[in-house]
Amino acid sequence: MVENSASGVIAEKPKKVRAQSQVKETLKRLVRNRLALVGMIILIIYILIAIFGPFLTPYNYAEFSLMDKNSPPSAAHWCGTDQYGRDILTRLLVGTRYSMGLGLGAVALGLLFGVILGCLAGYFGGWVEEIIMRFGDLVQSIPSMLLAIIISIVLGTGFIQTVIAIGFGRITLNARLIRAQFLSQRRLEYVEAALATNCPKGKLMFVHILPNTISPLIVTSTMGVGGTVMMAANLSFINLGIQPPSPEWGAMISDANAMVRSAPYQILFPGLMLAIFVLALNLFGDGLRDALDPKLKD
Repeated sequence: MVENSASGVIAEKPKKVRAQSQVKETLKRLVRNRLALVGMIILIIYILIAIFGPFLTPYNYAEFSLMDKNSPPSAAHWCGTDQYGRDILTRLLVGTRYSMGLGLGAVALGLLFGVILGCLAGYFGGWVEEIIMRFGDLVQSIPSMLLAIIISIVLGTGFIQTVIAIGFGRITLNARLIRAQFLSQRRLEYVEAALATNCPKGKLMFVHILPNTISPLIVTSTMGVGGTVMMAANLSFINLGIQPPSPEWGAMISDANAMVRSAPYQILFPGLMLAIFVLALNLFGDGLRDALDPKLKD
């Protein structure tokens, strides 16, 4: 469809071309940021580890071998073994799936419900906005870690329960962010033009307005994955997250807590995996924020 100035028909083709050029420009800025590029490469390595890592080791992550317990790093066990004789490297590789899954799952949960509530609050306003925002005030008045602990106690331990416990606290954060963006967008000309053509409210919110408000949410969510992984590790450390024998990084650190003096490598390696992953996410998130900033000049 081509734009017709006389009839006021909306041009679809120029919009697509403009969107493609914006994506290319964002990618160029992101690649030129060396720290962001380093973070992206590390994240790609972690993704490959999560997919193929467990197939690269001859050991079973849950198999006990009391003859090999607390063995230091060696040619047979590159990262050593734990107090049950399980190969730490194998558990690190498999644990990447659990830790990344927890982080991404919690962020996705917060995005799904946060975007819906934020769109409703920002578009309709009035009593809808008041109910959603006051509920958000109630949730945010509780520290996020304490809220996750309370939900974990109520729901119990396990992968899905941990995702819900962590992701619930992110819902109000995303809702507030989307609401603020909607308030700045709903009075613009393209929204008024859509309303003049009797555009359905659902289509107007999720097809027209939402894509123009999503950039800050992408950055917040990218950097939020690291925080959710850390929170999942903290829950596992206090035995409220992933439970043994599942090799989540936080659970591994919790299991090795008693061996910190006699076998520090049992804490060192999962701690490094966790720290590097969070660092890579922060580097990539910072670069993505700069790349999406319309005020940034080369």
